[in-house]
Amino acid sequence: MSSPSLPKGLHLTTSVPSEGSKIITTEALEFLAILHRTFESRRQELLKNRVKVQAELDQGKPLTFLPETKDIRDAPGWSCAPPAPGLEDRRVEITGPTDRKMVINALNSGAKTFMADFEDSNSPTWSNMVLGQANLYDAIRRQIDFETNGKQYKLVEKPAVLLVRPRGWHLPEPRLLVDGVPMSGSLFDFGLYFFHNAAELLKRGSGPYFYLPKMEHHLEARLWNDAFNLATSHLGLKQGCIRATVLIETLPAAFQMEEILYELKEHSAGLNCGRWDYIFSFIKKQRAHKQCVMPDRSDVTMTVPFMDAYVRLLIQTCHKRKVAAMGGMSAQIPIKNDPEANERAMSKVRADKLREVTAGHDGTWVAHPALIKIALEVFDEHMKGPNQYHIRREDVNVTDKQIADSTVPGKITEQGVRDNVSAALSYCAAWISGNGCVPINYLMEDAATAEIARVQLWQWCKYASKTDSGKTISPSYLQPIFSEESAKVSKLPGIDPSHVKVASEYMAGQVKAEWPSDFLTSDLLGHLEGVGVVGGSGKKASL
Repeated sequence: MSSPSLPKGLHLTTSVPSEGSKIITTEALEFLAILHRTFESRRQELLKNRVKVQAELDQGKPLTFLPETKDIRDAPGWSCAPPAPGLEDRRVEITGPTDRKMVINALNSGAKTFMADFEDSNSPTWSNMVLGQANLYDAIRRQIDFETNGKQYKLVEKPAVLLVRPRGWHLPEPRLLVDGVPMSGSLFDFGLYFFHNAAELLKRGSGPYFYLPKMEHHLEARLWNDAFNLATSHLGLKQGCIRATVLIETLPAAFQMEEILYELKEHSAGLNCGRWDYIFSFIKKQRAHKQCVMPDRSDVTMTVPFMDAYVRLLIQTCHKRKVAAMGGMSAQIPIKNDPEANERAMSKVRADKLREVTAGHDGTWVAHPALIKIALEVFDEHMKGPNQYHIRREDVNVTDKQIADSTVPGKITEQGVRDNVSAALSYCAAWISGNGCVPINYLMEDAATAEIARVQLWQWCKYASKTDSGKTISPSYLQPIFSEESAKVSKLPGIDPSHVKVASEYMAGQVKAEWPSDFLTSDLLGHLEGVGVVGGSGKKASL
């Protein structure tokens, strides 16, 4: 462990792992300080606007397409930047966290691109954040090879193109204080990666490419665009070298897709259907309305009206502006001990990818290398060129009411309730332990699944929903289920029972709350090592 010489006004609350000393350098910290001091006040304003919008929704104000930006949506003459090197064909992308073995396996997987994730499939421990950056640094320079237990891990000649997903605007990096304030996790992740690797990537014929999560307003995209311009200018690089794909994974963002593309026009690489987080946001944003209560999580599929409308609008919007419309995640893990169950699962994956490619998507996501062959076969058969920008979907006419349509056929079952409890407890306990990518029932789950489970349990309690067997869901009804599922989760490999206790207490508090918290990752951040107390002051880290 070590610490660099700190620029004036900066404070690290913990020491730097020795493997991360090339990442947390004095020069890199100076660059981060510039980003923070330039953009922090705007970030805070935008976060306050989220609170304002939620209050308006709670009072019944509907979300609509913004009248003040109608000229942008109607203007036929603008388009986004052409695809950057390596992003012309993105038919299958694999995603995952940034540990060393995962990075090598993902880059070698045969997927067109790999999204290295500092966000939802990552628990933001200090070592995960810093060593993840070191692993990407080494991968870009092809010095990531290593051996463990007699097995060699080595990059292939032509690995997947690398993209990076920083944390969302709402999350801080509490281990780095700038002028006494925790830095934005977004700018910390982006800034370190860009500072160390942008010039090297460009020299190697690629570029600094990103996925941007959790935005709720086009002005949040403008903030990213301004950060890109400042960073590029500060390092003396060519303007426009950055490309960013935005995940449309919040309900407000679905009404501002074109505006988001417009704000990032010079840097845009398209939009992605962040479908699990979108379901979470759909429930959370409409939390005050009983008519928006959802059935079992498994019934909220891509074919329900609000999901279908959002997908059709996203594809139309992207192709209108000549950028990629990326499909969603298939989280399935092969079921090795049951061939028949595995084939049923893989058939669902094929059907999902067929629906995406025939709808007009230019690519799709998978969480496991075994799914790449399936996804490639489907896209290769139905997408002969590198993309489908030519499919304009001019037949699509999605209304604001269709986007907000809460009609979802299905029912709430006792098993569905139990599955939500189990998923939330399993994920939260693993996340506190430092693992943000968790296999649950042969699905590789990240924070989005736990978030859906959490807000559904809250919603069902809030509105005293009944199961199909007639039982009223309430905190007292859930209490024995929490106890039973906690006992099961505590016995899982790699799970610390004390972390299950924290997760159970947290969830028990959530289902009793007047409103659910915005993000469980914000709520549980204080339980990660070195986060609960900042700089010895006794104060918890916060935005």
